[in-house]
Amino acid sequence: MTDTADASGLRTIGHSDLCGYGDGMQVSCVGDVLYVGHFGPTGMGTSVLDVSDPSAPVVVEQWPSPTGTHTHKVQVGDGLLLVNQERFRGGDPYAAGMAVYSLADPLHPRQIGYFRSTGLGVHRIVWTGGDYAYVSAIPDGFDDRIWVIVDMRDPEQPREAGRWWWPGTWRGGGEHADVPEGKRYAAHHALVDGDRAYLGYGDAGMVILDIGDRTAPKEVSRLNWSPGGDTHTVMPLPGRGLAVVTDEVTYDGTAGEPHYVHVVDIGDERAPAVVGTCPVPEGDFATRGLRFGPHNLHENQPGSYRSEQVVFTTYFNAGLRVYDLADPANPVEIAHWVPATPAGQRAAQINDVFVTADLRIFVSDRVSGGVYVLAPDDELAARLRTAAL
Repeated sequence: MTDTADASGLRTIGHSDLCGYGDGMQVSCVGDVLYVGHFGPTGMGTSVLDVSDPSAPVVVEQWPSPTGTHTHKVQVGDGLLLVNQERFRGGDPYAAGMAVYSLADPLHPRQIGYFRSTGLGVHRIVWTGGDYAYVSAIPDGFDDRIWVIVDMRDPEQPREAGRWWWPGTWRGGGEHADVPEGKRYAAHHALVDGDRAYLGYGDAGMVILDIGDRTAPKEVSRLNWSPGGDTHTVMPLPGRGLAVVTDEVTYDGTAGEPHYVHVVDIGDERAPAVVGTCPVPEGDFATRGLRFGPHNLHENQPGSYRSEQVVFTTYFNAGLRVYDLADPANPVEIAHWVPATPAGQRAAQINDVFVTADLRIFVSDRVSGGVYVLAPDDELAARLRTAAL
């Protein structure tokens, strides 16, 4: 399982099949502990691994997801682990909210609180510590995901502080949105810089919000593009007045229109504009099976590797791609890694990535491949250190 099919600048140094529950999704590492959320088909919910030896990750704890639910997202900050709970594939009964765990013992989380979202549950969480967590959820009265701010000042009793939704989509409030046929206007998640939130909103593109008042977020601007859709991650590079945006591929092969990784000029936040597009991986990926295209970014979280020049992007069956944005109009790929296809899969499906400050790279496969640990070669490591904040 640690075999590499194709790579430049990166090598595989470790792997875990997560004790046979290989449907890994979001990964987050603090110190020598890795937290993994599971997609859901295996029934596993969350795994905790000791990665002090990155060549031999050890699963220390695992717990299943609640009935009818998946818990595929994990976020860590201020000694807390937050895990989503969302209805999975029509499950009934199901749990809807976000569990809060104490990391007084990082290898053995203990649940201390719960945020009940109502509706169909929480999809994605952004939490780096502090007073607020930011989630996408489908509360009662909404047909699809909106963006919710959660007050975490009492982690045993988190509560909603504010929310923002695409105008017209609050069905429970009598609203009606003119959403084009075949399109989905659904919040994914927002990365936050100061009093600005940068939100991916599915087929509606990206939205910049003013969150100076957490109880009443206000739209600053929005931007969409074509071809595109399923906008997933909007990561600001505030020191450069830029953002990197991924449009998630949600179809297999060539079933839908192309999706890309865009570079957006946000220097004038009221008039954002696409200024560059990252190159598409070369090869026969579109015909290999399953998804081929962008998904998520390493999100520059505090304490992790951080750069406003180099970005790490998961690309499903094209593995992990690393781009240099020194010239934002002409991004270049400087490294890539594609694993050998896991047994029983048509193709790899690399889903998420987390890069530590000391350049350990953790990536997950959403089907059955589990978690891989990568390391840069000497040349790439030097380049990454030079580009680090």
